[in-house]
Amino acid sequence: MFKKLAADALGLSDIGIVVPCEDYDKTDADDFILHEIDEKIYFLIKTKADEYCFTNRALIHVDGANAMSKKRMLRRYDYSMHTIGDVFLETAGTIDLDVEIKFTVGNIPLSIDIHKRFIDDIKDLYKALHAISYEQKQNAYKLSVAEKSLSIASASLGRIGNDNITPAASFKEITSFSNKWMVDHKDKYAKEDFSHIFDLYINN
Repeated sequence: MFKKLAADALGLSDIGIVVPCEDYDKTDADDFILHEIDEKIYFLIKTKADEYCFTNRALIHVDGANAMSKKRMLRRYDYSMHTIGDVFLETAGTIDLDVEIKFTVGNIPLSIDIHKRFIDDIKDLYKALHAISYEQKQNAYKLSVAEKSLSIASASLGRIGNDNITPAASFKEITSFSNKWMVDHKDKYAKEDFSHIFDLYINN
């Protein structure tokens, strides 16, 4: 169904369409959703060769390389490990047929052309990606502050000293506390699920 639909989008293989949510299960990307951990598709763009699937946990890119090949390369970019950045939206001019959304995921630049009749949908995606990018940067800063605070506290404890605690016991106690501190803060600030942002901006 979608091979024909993408081909029919003015006959241009590089211009994408926004797939309606009721048809997500007919796409290739749906086969790779981690339903076991409540992963959910929020937005899906399909061209004749590619699919760009935005879930609450990751961007899944089904790369077809070209429209004539049946081979597919699956790339998954989890938000907890790949930050979103440099989000731009280029709207259509008077005679343009498409709009373009650009962003980086990790250090990888992506540029997706979508038919301009989906401009309202792409505006929502733009807002969601920008919001994720902003929150990821804020969380990275807070985690950095937590790491520096721990380093300062550890150095201070080392200077204070305590005759009642052996160096080995002191090292063990500080190491245990430091490990728990970093794990707790990483769990807090290295966010894996951005459902709250997609629920706010994407109107499925």
